[in-house]
Amino acid sequence: MRKKVLTAVLATAMTAALLAGCGKKEETTATTAATTTEAATEAKETEAEKTTEATEEETTTEDQAAADKAAADEVVALIDAIYVQEWTPDTDAQCAAAKQAWDALTDEQKELVEGEEADPDYFGRDTGDASKDDPRNADDIGENEILVVSFGTSFNDSRVEDIGGIEKAIEESNPDWSVRRAFTAQIIINHVQARDGEKIDNVEQALERAVANGVKNLVVQPTHLMHGAEYDEFKEAVDKYADKFESVKISEPLLGEVGATGEEINSDKEAVAKAVTDEAVKESEYDSLDAAKEDGAAFVFMGHGTSHTAKVTYTQMQSQMKALGYENVWIGTVEGEPEETSCENIIDAVAEAGYTKVILRPLMVVAGDHANNDMAGEDEDSWQSMFFNSGKFTSVSSQISGLGRIDAVKELYVQHVKAAMEAE
Repeated sequence: MRKKVLTAVLATAMTAALLAGCGKKEETTATTAATTTEAATEAKETEAEKTTEATEEETTTEDQAAADKAAADEVVALIDAIYVQEWTPDTDAQCAAAKQAWDALTDEQKELVEGEEADPDYFGRDTGDASKDDPRNADDIGENEILVVSFGTSFNDSRVEDIGGIEKAIEESNPDWSVRRAFTAQIIINHVQARDGEKIDNVEQALERAVANGVKNLVVQPTHLMHGAEYDEFKEAVDKYADKFESVKISEPLLGEVGATGEEINSDKEAVAKAVTDEAVKESEYDSLDAAKEDGAAFVFMGHGTSHTAKVTYTQMQSQMKALGYENVWIGTVEGEPEETSCENIIDAVAEAGYTKVILRPLMVVAGDHANNDMAGEDEDSWQSMFFNSGKFTSVSSQISGLGRIDAVKELYVQHVKAAMEAE
């Protein structure tokens, strides 16, 4: 009897244990399933958050790029608005607005300033200290004025050395006269004003200033090379004011009268030819032009060029070099007018003459944009690059120096002013 009872008790205990074990297993399985579902949900939520953040970041980047472009384009439009040849009553405000908008750009935005006329160099390029320049636009002129008219340049150092040097030489030789300045290129006037805050008179403004100051005797000395289009334009402007002065005299440009044929030369052209060649030889550290020739070196003087009938002047300057016996000197032009003065033609001529070294130098009063970029620039279309890439020369170098800083050239301008004063 006791054995049956014991057997029943054991059976009951085993059944209870089995039931307890099954309960725990089901509970564990349920817990594991719940945990797995929760983890999967969290993973999906995390991935969704990452996707949202990436989308938001991409949108933010796109928005910022659009904002940068819009800010840069605003400056482009403002620069284009002042890159004009005509002054208006709005010009001063437009120059100030362009500079203010530029200064507000970030460095990254400034790199985006690219347009028909605008680029980062318009405001960003360092061309020297403008504060060293004298715009010569003061009043209290007196009765006698010498107005020095130049095309102009936005390169500050060149403006000081080249144009400023000529003006100072004329002033020192005429202590009883007030020397004032005018530029014919309103585009350059606006550039200097917008970037540096320096105001330079255009021809009409300078003439108005002279009238307002009671000037009686006016002598106008152009620093232009020749009787070209710009000479004609400023002369026309001066003629309109002729009746407002007791006397008005316009002096000769640097190279004097044009002449009819390419063989005609004069004392002005001879003086300039000698002056620029002597300086080029000296700067290249040759003892003489003949010594450079023996070393296989040629000098190429790059002028601007023009479609005006005065373009024959460049041919005359080549004739002048020949007359002086300067066999290793050539005259070229940026515009390639006359045709024989194009870069390609000059390259061929120098190479055919057997020279292997080339020294480039501007035949321009100012060593400005043309000298720094068109002649000596790093781009493939600069003269220095084209000469070198032709494969015809072992060395090509540039001298970035304007005619205006050569003493003999400054003296020639002084003599032109004297001749104009003495003329009946």
